[in-house]
Amino acid sequence: MNDDRIRATERSGKRYVNMAKPIFVKFDVPEEIENKALEALESARDTGKIKKGTNEVTKAIERGIVQLVLISADVQPEEIVAHIPPLCDEKGISYVYVKRQTDLGAASGLDVGSAAAAIIDAGKSKVLVDEVVEQLKTIRSG
Repeated sequence: MNDDRIRATERSGKRYVNMAKPIFVKFDVPEEIENKALEALESARDTGKIKKGTNEVTKAIERGIVQLVLISADVQPEEIVAHIPPLCDEKGISYVYVKRQTDLGAASGLDVGSAAAAIIDAGKSKVLVDEVVEQLKTIRSG
């Protein structure tokens, strides 16, 4: 990784690495909202309809059929998902960042990580999705 992305400091003889925020992360998401979004995704997987993976999510956004997009913040290389936030902004679709691909994959019903997922039909998680969307509007406006 390049030096612009990592700053290493020495403390007590141990090396600590601090990652800079990825280029595509436009705002910080509190853990409470991240957890609600993952819970909504899991519920929608069982009672509604979701899309998982960058390609499927991108197509769904372009078609305008998405209620909420979840993007993993630990994707490498970043260019894999960097197009998703501007596309969501263009289409007026809310999106949220989650810290780990493994969490996003698990909530999507996968045994591997996922870079992105989208809720198409919230099913029984409609109230939860609406809450997350409203909280995201508040975070982004303030």
